[in-house]
Amino acid sequence: MTSAVMDAHHSEAHHEPAKGIKRWLYATNHKDIGTMYLVLSLVMFLTGGVMALIIRSELFQPGLQFIAPNVFNQMTTMHALVMVFGAVMPAFVGLANWMIPLMIGAPDMALPRMNNWSFWILPFAFLMLVSTFFMPGGAPASGWTMYPPLVLQTGDAFPFLIFSVHLLGISSIMGAINIIVTIVNMRAPDMSLLKMPMFVWTWLITAYLLLAVMPVLAGAVTMLLTDQFFGTSFFLAAGGGDPVMYQHIFWFFGHPEVYILILPAFGVVSEIIPTFARKPLFGHDSMVYAASSIAFLSFIVWAHHMFTVGMPLTGQLFFMFSTMLIAVPTGVKIFNWVATMWRGAMTFETPMLFSLAILFLFTIGGFSGLMLAIVPADIQYHDSYFVVAHFHYVLVPGSVFAIMAAVYYWLPKWTGHMYNEKLGKVHFWLSTVFINVTFFPMHFLGLAGMPRRIPDYSTQFTDFNAIASVGAVGYGLSQLLFVYVVVQCVRGKGEKASSEVWDNPKGLEWTVPSPAPYHTFEVPPKISSSSTFS
Repeated sequence: MTSAVMDAHHSEAHHEPAKGIKRWLYATNHKDIGTMYLVLSLVMFLTGGVMALIIRSELFQPGLQFIAPNVFNQMTTMHALVMVFGAVMPAFVGLANWMIPLMIGAPDMALPRMNNWSFWILPFAFLMLVSTFFMPGGAPASGWTMYPPLVLQTGDAFPFLIFSVHLLGISSIMGAINIIVTIVNMRAPDMSLLKMPMFVWTWLITAYLLLAVMPVLAGAVTMLLTDQFFGTSFFLAAGGGDPVMYQHIFWFFGHPEVYILILPAFGVVSEIIPTFARKPLFGHDSMVYAASSIAFLSFIVWAHHMFTVGMPLTGQLFFMFSTMLIAVPTGVKIFNWVATMWRGAMTFETPMLFSLAILFLFTIGGFSGLMLAIVPADIQYHDSYFVVAHFHYVLVPGSVFAIMAAVYYWLPKWTGHMYNEKLGKVHFWLSTVFINVTFFPMHFLGLAGMPRRIPDYSTQFTDFNAIASVGAVGYGLSQLLFVYVVVQCVRGKGEKASSEVWDNPKGLEWTVPSPAPYHTFEVPPKISSSSTFS
């Protein structure tokens, strides 16, 4: 090593760590960046939640009460964009930043400065997105799918919408590259791929999905931009274009995107259930293959969002059967989690409660998804509230509950303090009850014929809408309890966490939940993390 390089290393080693705001602005430490992602995600979750409450208050009874129809459509659009790109995705990237290096024995993420950049793009992208509310023409009122020709009527806000989507995509791509390089190049010497914990595996698969589909979204919105400002006619029927082509391109991004939102959640559940069942994850390798199959199949099912556009019968059959096929690897995961709990020494702390709720409620979302996969049925359900019920049962008890479970599970590791377990359980029960009160009635509304994205409705839908709105307010308010519990824990109000945070009263220590050595568990062995990889 040359003396100049040694001097540089020497000076860096003695460099004072940045204090105050500089610590966060210039952060390259994976834990600091993970924390910033999680804080941003919480802010966006609350922002998107306020938009959801505006939507539900308008729908509490028939007639127009609070907001104009156009503003209602802007709210549905922005609620979705903020929740998907602002709340769920950054939260999972934050968990990845925090936990992946720790789980694979890496000192940090592979590309720390790029990590910093991929985070700091986000707040500005969201400022740009939310600022469209204050521009002439207002925020986009086209649904999060940004379908033409609706989205082209947005006015001055349109290019800002497109540019913010580009920035969000750039951030996701950089985050994905960083995660892949870290996992591939920086694992501890003895950690082969199939020895990696499930959370790391699901993120590796998710990162490849992100790399594959974010450029597709970028291409679609760029074509929208050139249609609006540069005289092209990709999607304009008057110029020989085809609006349905946009749907094909968008959903080729959009369906893998749904699995980007859910695969890391599967990883979280696969870490938590073995810990509180005091057993290794059942069928670790089959879980890896199932997650990979889900990722592969997600690329060949996109047109099930489009059964009503006038597709040839062959296309309808192909997309119907391939969509049904996804239920198989997803079912493998559900059964493996149940098998993990079978005859386990289970305890029911808050993270485990959330994971169990995911098992039950996500399965409801899965079954309604199978109903939507059937072409003749989907033609009836399409664009009705049944679809809204379906994807909220997948994303809220799937993704959002998994993020909350992960926060409760790892908070003691992050802060050195235990959170308030009693309040955590109260938060869990309030969330679980209200989520069902909010979204279950929507199944009935949809089956009875209530369309999506409407600010007013026929009087026969009043009762179920009122129930759903009450549930939404209850769910929204109960999240303030979550914020309180987390803040108290971060401030060090709880008791000190032990080195074995989730102690097992029955004497079986299981510190690394997955993967595990083979054992029948007729007699519970004493297993420690040091013996796991031997």
